[in-house]
Amino acid sequence: MSTTTASSSPSPSAPAEPAEPAGPRLHWRVRFAFLALVWGFSFLFMKVGTRGFAPFQVTLGRLVFGTAVLAVAMAVRRERLPRGARTWGHLAVAGFLLNALPFSLFAYSELTIPSTLAGICNATSPLWGMALSLVALSEDRPTRVRVAGLGLGFLGVLTVLGAWQGFHGLDAGGTAMALLASLSYPVGWIYVRRTLAGSAESHLSLTGGQLLLATVQLAVVTPLFTSVPSRLEAGPLLAIAALGALGTGVAMLVQYGLVAEVGPTTAQMVTYFVPIIAATAGVAVLGEHLGWSTPVGAVVVLAGAALTQVRRPGGGGRPARTRLGKGAARAPREDSARTAPMAAPAMAEAAPQPAPPAPCRPA
Repeated sequence: MSTTTASSSPSPSAPAEPAEPAGPRLHWRVRFAFLALVWGFSFLFMKVGTRGFAPFQVTLGRLVFGTAVLAVAMAVRRERLPRGARTWGHLAVAGFLLNALPFSLFAYSELTIPSTLAGICNATSPLWGMALSLVALSEDRPTRVRVAGLGLGFLGVLTVLGAWQGFHGLDAGGTAMALLASLSYPVGWIYVRRTLAGSAESHLSLTGGQLLLATVQLAVVTPLFTSVPSRLEAGPLLAIAALGALGTGVAMLVQYGLVAEVGPTTAQMVTYFVPIIAATAGVAVLGEHLGWSTPVGAVVVLAGAALTQVRRPGGGGRPARTRLGKGAARAPREDSARTAPMAAPAMAEAAPQPAPPAPCRPA
């Protein structure tokens, strides 16, 4: 999952932009497609993972594998974890709101709802972000187009849920958890913007610390509410490994490069492909059923979310070069504070900028 600023979607003025790795790289469109595929399949991985493990165990495994990938990346780039108790305190809150809470809610939701519905719920993060920005971010005033997008998006949500049928056949608890998970992303990014903006630490360092603290939180909670599985099944275990290593670790590193190279607006467009891939994977691989209202509503949700990202002409200028923890890098084309977190989830999952990009959106 999960790639939204608090106002755009959960992934959010903050530390400098991520440095671009040296050496030849794949074309950005290839990396964009990879990101969309990984985050789209994250909902399938969660569904498979919960067939052999408790939801908290799925989330803990995801965070362990994701943190391990970032730890390797930090070692290769010779980055260190952040310093200062105040920074660590803010990262603990960010890790809870952007990782531990939404990842767990999505995993629990998929016990009772299809992965396709969870993926579509994840696409509401930009809508929640827009709504929250009206009261939490005084510098981000909405236009009529963006407000119209907000209304259209939530109309799409009602279409997906089949409101005219009284939500017949829908598991209210699971759907509510998926929507709360999507709401958690923009709440987290508003918090990040208010507390970690201007940090001298690099994105990689901050996100590594954030994922580490989220892992510790789940490591404390999981034994209290789950028991050791009687047997380890290969399928669910591999799904969790892919969910963490690819959907949370590698995807986050790919997202950094995209934001630095093509700017946050182009990079966050991956958010609109995630529910499409999640739905396709759920139907093709898991045999899930889609009624007509689900894809139609999803299109309306995505159209509304896209409108909430429309900015006034000339609303942002070219940012100046910013100092990085490990040297200077080319600044992105736009204010990264407007990037979505996705991602969950998840980019998120996932996914998730003046503050570190969301570690994965989809859930």
